[in-house]
Amino acid sequence: MNGLHLIGDLSGCRCDPQLLLDSAGMREKCLQLVAQAGLTTMDSNFHQFEGGGYTGMVLLAESHLALHTWPERQGVTIDVYVCNYSADNSDKAKTLFEGMVGLFQPAEIARHAVERNEHLLMEPLNDSTGFYIKATRQVGQWQTRFQKIEIYDTAHYGRIFRLDGFNMTSEREEFVYHENLIHPALTAHAAPRKVLIVGGGDGGSSEEALKHPSVERVTMCEIDEDVIKVAKEHFFAVHRGAFDNPKLRVLIGDGMKFIRETHERFDLIALDLNDPMGPAEALYSAEFFQQCRAALAPGGALVLHIGAPVARPERVAELAQRLNGIFRIVRPYTMYIPLYGAQWAMAVCSDKLDPKSLTADEIDRRIEQRRLQDLKFYNGETHEGVFALPNFVRDLVNPPRLKQQARGRRLGVVRAAAK
Repeated sequence: MNGLHLIGDLSGCRCDPQLLLDSAGMREKCLQLVAQAGLTTMDSNFHQFEGGGYTGMVLLAESHLALHTWPERQGVTIDVYVCNYSADNSDKAKTLFEGMVGLFQPAEIARHAVERNEHLLMEPLNDSTGFYIKATRQVGQWQTRFQKIEIYDTAHYGRIFRLDGFNMTSEREEFVYHENLIHPALTAHAAPRKVLIVGGGDGGSSEEALKHPSVERVTMCEIDEDVIKVAKEHFFAVHRGAFDNPKLRVLIGDGMKFIRETHERFDLIALDLNDPMGPAEALYSAEFFQQCRAALAPGGALVLHIGAPVARPERVAELAQRLNGIFRIVRPYTMYIPLYGAQWAMAVCSDKLDPKSLTADEIDRRIEQRRLQDLKFYNGETHEGVFALPNFVRDLVNPPRLKQQARGRRLGVVRAAAK
């Protein structure tokens, strides 16, 4: 569709109270405002509710004007829509809308303007906040056995991959997520050989893992074969040909089942998954984390994202607590991910590997020795930086025993200074 949709929720209207009750009088005023705005009336219909307000609609050649009044609350809703196929009627719609608002003199108005010639991709972060991206066109949409896939072209991020209405990856900023998911743990490992990626059907995580020369095999276990097909066709900028690398083994199937039954041991297991809701929720359970731990080689690590500390603090705290109950070392870290519109948290979990123990200089030496190429985010300083947690994130992810130890250290410093 090509047009402009204007919506207003008016409250505390200070007009003559009769205006909220008189549908016949309002009908005449609406027709006058339509004509003054330069729009064309085709028909109109107003219904008066007994002892209350009214609902009215003016059918326009260009589309419609609709309104409803709540005199008991001094409230009105206004809905103006115009099509812009043969001509741009946007300014006329705005004139009509403002004329209607002026009639009711609201103390407060909530306005919404929707450009119908663009796809507005909404990304909820929780029940009360989120953000949007404007897409220029929809490339395709598919319903697989497991989820809905959507692909859009956007001016800012390039091509975007969405699953079940959530942004997964994009051409231009995928490196922020994929480099941070893979390299902090894999670079901290002295000589990683085997990597398992559960999910990650877009190929971005596999592409990053394959940059490490000591890696002999990356196994991707993706439940939805259609995700891989779409990625191969539309997202070369994300996987960069990783699916053609002989070191990559792709298995189509249930990642939980694979980890439960495999006799292989991995130096890194990366959970490149949707958020822990619906079918993916079981992949964030304590039972599954235990199974991942059992599938790690000595010195190996599990890495995963644990959510948005600001938008979903309860989720971050719960997952951190769960992981701390299973692994000896749990190192949460954060970064801002543009496509997700928020600060995001990940965690490296191990019984021996501690990525936080490596300095920026040591990370840079390993990057040089391994000749890691095309890193747009990751380096020694960012390695140290992502593990430097703000206090509010520390409070979310640190178990009580670590908090007590930290308080003890602070008190020791204060007492020493007092002496």
